[in-house]
Amino acid sequence: MAGNMWKRVFVIVIDSLGVGEGKDAADYGDAGSDTLGHISESVEKFYIPNLQRLGLANLHSLRQVAPVKQPMGYYLRLNEKSRGKDTMTGHWEMMGLKTVKPFITFTETGFPPELIDELERRTGHKVIGNKSASGTEILDELAEEEIATGHMIVYTSADSVLQICGNEETFDLQELYRCCQIARELTLKDEWRVGRVIARPYIGRKKGEFKRTSNRHDYAVPPFGKTVLDALKEAGRDVISIGKIYDIFAGCGLTRSLKSKSSVHGMEQTIEIAKEDFHGLCFVNLVDFDALWGHRRNPAGYARELELFDEKLGGLLEILREEDLLMITADHGNDPTYSGTDHTREQVPLLIYGKGLQESGELPHADTFAVVGATAAELLGVKLPKGTIGYSLLDLLK
Repeated sequence: MAGNMWKRVFVIVIDSLGVGEGKDAADYGDAGSDTLGHISESVEKFYIPNLQRLGLANLHSLRQVAPVKQPMGYYLRLNEKSRGKDTMTGHWEMMGLKTVKPFITFTETGFPPELIDELERRTGHKVIGNKSASGTEILDELAEEEIATGHMIVYTSADSVLQICGNEETFDLQELYRCCQIARELTLKDEWRVGRVIARPYIGRKKGEFKRTSNRHDYAVPPFGKTVLDALKEAGRDVISIGKIYDIFAGCGLTRSLKSKSSVHGMEQTIEIAKEDFHGLCFVNLVDFDALWGHRRNPAGYARELELFDEKLGGLLEILREEDLLMITADHGNDPTYSGTDHTREQVPLLIYGKGLQESGELPHADTFAVVGATAAELLGVKLPKGTIGYSLLDLLK
């Protein structure tokens, strides 16, 4: 179908919704992983009628959800070409960048003594924590000590991140940001290179009362080359981000950004953006699936979050226009029934829907996430930047 009829593209990333082991899953220790399939097997009820209509149950067999004879949209599986299975690598590949050297994670060991020693020397704070942990759990464990001593909580997760907690009343927000800027400078070294340093401010004075605030700030490594986002912005298109997209791309290639309080809030923001007139891309990340349920190995919570997403998806589908194209995908897997708390190397779904499309059904599976950005670029009449990967699916959309 001709690309000049399209005016707006919506790309929604259900963070971590894998649909079965990737072709090279065994290389990552993830053979047998299947985020969506194992969620379905773990719960009695699973009601996702809008995703069902778009063809998700045609793409992946689900115990409670039947495939439909005539899906509303196109569907296919994507394998990741980049090395790694983290959030930044997956999103960057969607927009055309192949990562050859994966970001470093310190999930199993904590950060090396040399890095911690230098961080303590430069910031003037003794580091406590230095392990992989849930953000809420580490506050209950160590925040009272931090408040009493002025020490600094440093921790990581399954992603390539270094996170620093600071109480807004006793540690001071600006001091927290200063320490994070130092950590970002230190972790630009190859042997310590993490994707993001995150300031995690909180309030409260005792265990059970600590709450993280909205003053979080991410210090991300910018993409190593121009992405589809840059090409769209340079061509005068709107590039609107919702959720973590701003942090993942360090603001590069964006014209407007909205933070989200939750995945439900992110979908509410997307619906409001869909009511506006714009010409370009709305790029959405919904992180709760990954952060709240995948890493915490909670399949029932993950299933419920998908049901809440499906409800909001119904509202979005109702207001999409003839010149709109919707793509729903994911950036990696995070099987909540798998061992450990790490991401899983999986294939991801790509569901494509537009009121202007006359046909639907299964498309050939792709060997890169970059078909997402390449399709968006061609739909919006923009050439891919030099050095990017991917190919458009536009000729297959009828």
